[in-house]
Amino acid sequence: MVNAIVRELELRVEYLQGETIETIYFGGGTPSLLSIEELQWLLGSIYDHFEVSNLPEITLEANPDDLSTDTLEAFRNAGVNRLSLGTQSFYDPHLQLLNRSHSAAQSIMSLELIQSAGFTNYSADLIYAIPHSDHSVWMDDIDQMLSFSPPHLSCYNLTVEEKTVLGKWTKTGKFVESEDGFAYEQLDMLMDRLSANGYEHYEISNFAKPGYHSRHNSNYWNNHNYLGLGPGAHSYNQSSRQYNISNNALYIKGIASGQVPAQIELLSPTDKINEAILTQIRTSAGIDLSQLVSQFGYDILHEQKAVLENLINRSYLEKSDNHLRLTRAGKFLADKITEDLFIA
Repeated sequence: MVNAIVRELELRVEYLQGETIETIYFGGGTPSLLSIEELQWLLGSIYDHFEVSNLPEITLEANPDDLSTDTLEAFRNAGVNRLSLGTQSFYDPHLQLLNRSHSAAQSIMSLELIQSAGFTNYSADLIYAIPHSDHSVWMDDIDQMLSFSPPHLSCYNLTVEEKTVLGKWTKTGKFVESEDGFAYEQLDMLMDRLSANGYEHYEISNFAKPGYHSRHNSNYWNNHNYLGLGPGAHSYNQSSRQYNISNNALYIKGIASGQVPAQIELLSPTDKINEAILTQIRTSAGIDLSQLVSQFGYDILHEQKAVLENLINRSYLEKSDNHLRLTRAGKFLADKITEDLFIA
């Protein structure tokens, strides 16, 4: 598989049109299971074929049960300078429900190892809206996480995917998702606790201490180009999106033939405007009204006047500094508000 990814990199060396690489992200699946030699091979290939900045952000996703003192030292020596840890919860019954292979004790140990290994830039994640009789487990999860004071936190509302175990259980009634109100209450608690501890809520699902925003994810939200390599990877270059085939065997076969097996979606002017709305509204900066006009010729204040007046009057959106931003109340309804602002 690594050989195929390196070959894809060679096939797509022109995709970014000479742009300097500012961030590298090893994610999807379990990249922490790569051998150090494979990781070094991949990084070396990137440096060989692209111009990389002097201080790139190089992130590697890791599961708590994959880490040890030796692996962390090896990651650092290979050039990884940021980790993203899939903790999700410190409550074993919830981890089992989410079909996670690690335990709460392993999550705690992995955070201790990351800190002792000298990683000053890392992220950990939590899942909220997992059904429970009250909010006690969620509050314990937040407090346990804050005891480590991680530089960055990603916190996601539980999403049930159709083809997962939870999806099958939901169909049969074995699992019942929590109601929206329960999720909103937990997000409200999260925002309060993290704000009180010095975290900036810079994107709907992301919180960071000053200076520790994810540079990689911020590129997505700021409409920068990106190249994704491997099965299921996505790429974007302003005019189109590319979706690599997810099947490992078919991916390897396609690459071996000298072709990247992928679907390409050409973006219409409407698609580009909707994409800008979708990504920008999720951030604390909000929708840049001047950019919509200058880049896309779209005056949202005029085109969506009635919708915007309604959202502003209901205190879901606010306008300031030529930006439209979600209010605290609006953050609970971000997806619905985004749909309302889309061009049909």
